Amino acid sequence: MTEIPAAPQRRLRVLAAMSGGVDSAVAAARAAEAGHDVTGVHLALSANPQSFRTGARGCCTIEDSRDARRAADVIGIPFYVWDLADRFREDVVDDFVAEYEAGRTPNPCLRCNEKIKFAALLDKALALGFDAVCTGHYAQVITDADGNRELHRASDMAKDQSYVLGVLDDRQLAHALFPLGDTVTTKDEIRAEAERRGLAVAKKPDSHDICFIADGDTQGFLASRLGKAEGDIVDEAGAKLGTHEGAYGYTIGQRKGLRIGTPAPDGKPRYVLDISPVNNTVTVGPVEALDVTALTALKPRWCGTAPAAAGTYTAQLRAHGGETRVHAELVDGTLNVTFDEPVRGVAPGQAIVLYDGTRVVGSATIATTERATAAA
Repeated sequence: MTEIPAAPQRRLRVLAAMSGGVDSAVAAARAAEAGHDVTGVHLALSANPQSFRTGARGCCTIEDSRDARRAADVIGIPFYVWDLADRFREDVVDDFVAEYEAGRTPNPCLRCNEKIKFAALLDKALALGFDAVCTGHYAQVITDADGNRELHRASDMAKDQSYVLGVLDDRQLAHALFPLGDTVTTKDEIRAEAERRGLAVAKKPDSHDICFIADGDTQGFLASRLGKAEGDIVDEAGAKLGTHEGAYGYTIGQRKGLRIGTPAPDGKPRYVLDISPVNNTVTVGPVEALDVTALTALKPRWCGTAPAAAGTYTAQLRAHGGETRVHAELVDGTLNVTFDEPVRGVAPGQAIVLYDGTRVVGSATIATTERATAAA
């Protein structure tokens, strides 16, 4: 059952987060069409809101706010711009930099949903008397037979975004609307719907990558904030193979850009196995050494009722990754996870999201991993 009630049931006061893209515009239009009292809001998150989209990949420019305003005018709803740039910098950008500096690999989109869209924005919306926040995410909120609200995957798995919403708790789910989540359709059809509605964003390119790194150069962005710090690239035995200009510029599982002059004895590619900020060392080795059989994760957040202490689930480890079967056990606030089959490219700082069928059980931040071979 979708959570966009028809007007005769209950007319909600809805705050629609409008990024300036096609998905959020269509979501706002659908909420208004369902009979809700909708107000559009664009979040000004950029430290330089005067910047334009030329060469940019995000959704935080002044052009985006104007696109959102034009869409709101077409839909016929009030529209405002809220400045959350300071909160975004503290909770998302600064956290992103600090995590990389500590040798971890964060997901800023997940943190933005947790701290900005469904914390700062939702809290302000409720204080102003709104009932719900509406976004263009592809996910579903379903009410079960007992009246509990659950977060589920989108009907169209190809566009499912439930992974980055796995941080939402039951209070936040109680005030969340995702009008696109129960639609089995292609992006071209969403664009066609936008065009039928007269929305100029119908043909606007999607935002992608990290919104606050306009040119997509994550390593350059980090270097500008953390500075260069030369260190060693070593193999699993500790032998020096090369140097780097900052361990923060590498991620677990990385293959390209390692700057190693000495080939492996077997001639096969090397991959990043470990990043140590303590001694500023990057360890590399064969792809087989990336196989992870278990992990621990901290700060679990449950999408609704907390699960039993132990259970069998499927898990997703990255926004566009597949599912893998796991056994999870909660011990003193730490989530211990064992994989049925080894997985690769798992890095501390990433989120693991647990699923029971299509239902999102919750998420936690990966702290440590256990490898099938000697751990790096």
